[in-house]
Amino acid sequence: MNPPPLNVLVLCTGNSCRSILGEALINHLGQGRLRAFSAGSHPTGRVNPNAVATLARHGLPTEGYASKSWDALEGTPIDIFITVCDSAAGEACPVYLGPAVRGHWGLPDPAQVTGSPETIEAAFEATYTALEKRIRRLLALPVETMSRPELAEALNRIGTEPL
Repeated sequence: MNPPPLNVLVLCTGNSCRSILGEALINHLGQGRLRAFSAGSHPTGRVNPNAVATLARHGLPTEGYASKSWDALEGTPIDIFITVCDSAAGEACPVYLGPAVRGHWGLPDPAQVTGSPETIEAAFEATYTALEKRIRRLLALPVETMSRPELAEALNRIGTEPL
């Protein structure tokens, strides 16, 4: 019998792009080992249509996502918490106070990119690709049996490895 999946919360400020893409990718690639949720510290209230279009281009489900506060997940036990905000750009990263193992995978916000539709699409594709690589690295680890300190170190290392 397989162990229950680990619950992963992907958190950023607006919960409209990066965290939504992370939630979708973890649920798709995790194949039952991980179950992802996403939330924001100051949710925009809507999922960015370019994030949905990016999921569609890659054949991932596009329904069921919502820009929401982490308060909406109250009562859901979280095992792993990953922030995807870009503190390098001066974005304030939310602080989750639950007992989950924490990691930071900072990425630029593709919603802030301006220009042609091709430029914007390229920004969303870059975010998708970065998250996919990081999630695959996470899934290559024996996360179910790692100690909390080992898992925290691995999460943060993944967030700093070259893409």
